[in-house]
Amino acid sequence: MQKFRSFRIHSREGRIHSQLKAITIDDLTPGEVVIKASYSGVNYKDALAATGAGRIARRFPLVGGIDVAGHVESSSDPRFQAGDPVLVVGSRLSEDYDGGFAEYVRARAESIVPLPEGLTLWEAMALGTAGFTAGIAVDQMQKNDQNPDLGPILVTGATGGVGSVAIDILSSLGFSVTALTGKKDAEDFLSRIGASDILSRDQVGEAKQPLEKALWGGAVDNLGGQTLAWLTRTTCPWGNIAAIGLAQGIELNTSVMPFILRGVNLLGINSVDIRKAHRGRVWQRIASDLKPQHLQDIVTRTISLDDLPGIFNDYLEGRVIGRTVVAIGEG
Repeated sequence: MQKFRSFRIHSREGRIHSQLKAITIDDLTPGEVVIKASYSGVNYKDALAATGAGRIARRFPLVGGIDVAGHVESSSDPRFQAGDPVLVVGSRLSEDYDGGFAEYVRARAESIVPLPEGLTLWEAMALGTAGFTAGIAVDQMQKNDQNPDLGPILVTGATGGVGSVAIDILSSLGFSVTALTGKKDAEDFLSRIGASDILSRDQVGEAKQPLEKALWGGAVDNLGGQTLAWLTRTTCPWGNIAAIGLAQGIELNTSVMPFILRGVNLLGINSVDIRKAHRGRVWQRIASDLKPQHLQDIVTRTISLDDLPGIFNDYLEGRVIGRTVVAIGEG
């Protein structure tokens, strides 16, 4: 049986270690569709899984990588035919199912999205889970009547994958976007992808009043904790806050006053358990009216499977700007 390369995560005596390893299709978790991978991408979640810094993988051994794009190699599901370009994002890859850091991926048909017209396989993984999550956030905000007239949108964690794609999408839609970042050397990058203003994380103080001066028409928040609490107090009437991440903490110390007196909306964004119909619709939008205009700038690194072991500490230590694409096979 043909062997192929994969980045495999193992657990021995409670300790996680990962390595490149040759495996076969029979080594993979079950699925109706085999995909010949062209590209994957690196997310913060991948770094947590590969290093054991976070409890992501629920079974071992497991191929890492929560995203993949490529062509169908074979399928027992009539919805997919050999040669079809497809993508899988999230859907518990590298958690319960073998993931995208491999030359071949076996996936459940229900998790697969046909590549939308308007996107290439490379673009799909330049976006990946991060871009898809940003797309869901903007889609939900617009459903809730977010518009440029409400005021500027603040994007926290602005240099990360979600933040950078959100900036690009929102600025392309005509919103004024302020980027919040702790990276002082990232101003040129943020301006290039669409940020009209840049706010240093040091300028965000602790929220002390139930309501403070209204500053933001809305926000895309990747931090949680104190920053999210401050956003609830400083968002303008009827503005929407898309809550995506918890890098700063899981606690939310606020009051009901922003929601009752200003009509602020806190929108929880979950890209993993999204309904299949909604998943497909958001991808269609990402390929059309929500398509980022600066993906070539947002992708700051392209690596191979061989480079994976040495990249994850950069994510854990906050040294990464933008997105990293993993080139696996032919596009």
